[in-house]
Amino acid sequence: QVQLVESGGGLVQPGGSLRLSCAASGFTFSRYAMSWYRQAPGKERELVAAITAARGSTSYADSVKGRFTISRDNAKNTVYLQMNRLKPEDTAVYYCTQLSQNYWGQGTQVTVSS
Repeated sequence: QVQLVESGGGLVQPGGSLRLSCAASGFTFSRYAMSWYRQAPGKERELVAAITAARGSTSYADSVKGRFTISRDNAKNTVYLQMNRLKPEDTAVYYCTQLSQNYWGQGTQVTVSS
């Protein structure tokens, strides 16, 4: 049974930081690229960041480039999203995904507000 379990969301002030984690199980984690998506109220779901399986090459949405960092630990079957200098427009539900087989986590809420 495949599971993607996100954690680390919460309420943070503008300019603050959060680190999201996604623990994967039920598939060979090291063989698959992983991604983070987010969906804000009333908006379409958007790709935030992605990381390849083998070399760990990364890519980012323009809106988060330079502020967010995606990484993975294949020994722990975990992918991370370090979010710095957070802005109110980063408020959304963040989802961990393995798109090759269309696996999605349940999402974790991130709220950036003073």
